[in-house]
Amino acid sequence: MLRCKTAASLSPSAPYLMKPSRSDFIPVRELTYHVRLWGEASAPKLFMVHGWMDVSASFQFLVDALKREWCVIAPDWRGYGLTQKPDADSYWFPDYIADLDAILRHYSPDAPADLIGHSLGGNVACLYAGSRPERIRRLVNLEGFGMRRSDPAEAPKRYRKFMDEIASPPTLRPYKDFAELAARLQKTNPRLTDARATFLSHHWGHEVNGKVELLADPAHKIVNATLYRVEEAFACWEAITAPVLCVTANQSEMLTKWIHEADYRERLSHFKHLSEASIDNAGHMLQHDQPEQLAALIEHFLA
Repeated sequence: MLRCKTAASLSPSAPYLMKPSRSDFIPVRELTYHVRLWGEASAPKLFMVHGWMDVSASFQFLVDALKREWCVIAPDWRGYGLTQKPDADSYWFPDYIADLDAILRHYSPDAPADLIGHSLGGNVACLYAGSRPERIRRLVNLEGFGMRRSDPAEAPKRYRKFMDEIASPPTLRPYKDFAELAARLQKTNPRLTDARATFLSHHWGHEVNGKVELLADPAHKIVNATLYRVEEAFACWEAITAPVLCVTANQSEMLTKWIHEADYRERLSHFKHLSEASIDNAGHMLQHDQPEQLAALIEHFLA
């Protein structure tokens, strides 16, 4: 198992000293997985899994805001960050669930885990927690409440779109430098400070032939061939035995673009042991916008 130091605490113009992280590279289902860790290995373990088109370093500001001593363990999903991409032309959701299972078995083979998932990571975490309820002690879901309800009649168009995108794969635009990438991040999220945008740009991107490219396989942008069946998610959520904290951001598009308030309330009804919280002045990337508030909520819940 390779372990190396990272420069997470050396971000240009950082307003404070960031907690240093280190990197593990471990075998996971025939891939070399990059896992970022903060804190001493002897401290209580806290797992964090990121969302779509993101990386593990995205949790840096949340980790900095934690008051207790933790060993935080955060992987880059397959095809993101420093994790190897599979020898495939598309990505399938069950692979994230199986990868998570392997990672938890590697770092916490005996004890149930405290798990935090954001967005896609929140969806993966909830499906996993219902499939292996004995493996989760407490679960924090950051805006990972599923996708739009689908209609079986959409299947022919969905399969057609999937085949078209496989035949003509998507690409990711390069940036002239890290400053341009940081500016693009701030355009998407105006709440992102200059220092945080600079930090993220150096972890979301890397230099290739004088340009900066995202550390993400473009194949992640290919549409999922199968329709989202929310009833299957409900069955998994209902099987979760661990206490669950669901956190939303008041300025997020999750409850307007993806699902509506009434649907959201109905979805929450499928969690048996539920606590709820919301954070103001934060969008979907709430771990970037209000990490101190989020850290306080999480540590109170885990205690």
